[in-house]
Amino acid sequence: MNYCSECGAAVSLKIPENDERMRFVCDVCGVIHYQNPKIVAGALPVWGEQVLLCRRAIAPRYGLWTLPAGFMENGETTDQAAAREAHEEANAKLRDLHLYTVISIPHINQVYMLYRCELASDDFSPGVESLETRLFHEHEIPWNELAFHSVRKTLECFFHDRKQGAFQVRNLGLLAPKPAG
Repeated sequence: MNYCSECGAAVSLKIPENDERMRFVCDVCGVIHYQNPKIVAGALPVWGEQVLLCRRAIAPRYGLWTLPAGFMENGETTDQAAAREAHEEANAKLRDLHLYTVISIPHINQVYMLYRCELASDDFSPGVESLETRLFHEHEIPWNELAFHSVRKTLECFFHDRKQGAFQVRNLGLLAPKPAG
């Protein structure tokens, strides 16, 4: 951040009075500009014994598989955002949404909130952000072609919980990947 969105003056990175974190503070009007994590809302749509995945048609991770998910918009709830993303990415309609995984990813300032749900029908197709949409049985999941670690963890938890016959809300944290070498 270079300029204040209130008055247009330059900002400095410093710790404001009575705070403990570095923040962008306007050098003229004194407004503190708080930056908070982004919420990614999405779905783990199930049809019988299969789950719906989308092959990404956009960066990042173009061409890899993911669950339908994306950044939450202002004015919507997390479950509404999950349903919207499933519609945008897979032209899918969902029902019976249950919060399933909450995954904090502090190194990229994101929180994933993924909902376990059912597809309302098997009528789905790629949206503009997807190259392909497909239902997968557990043994067919392209584990080495998944776009995000949060998707992998959610799928691992889902298949484990399904075998156990009980689902619980999972609150997970993912650390930054270790550098190679």
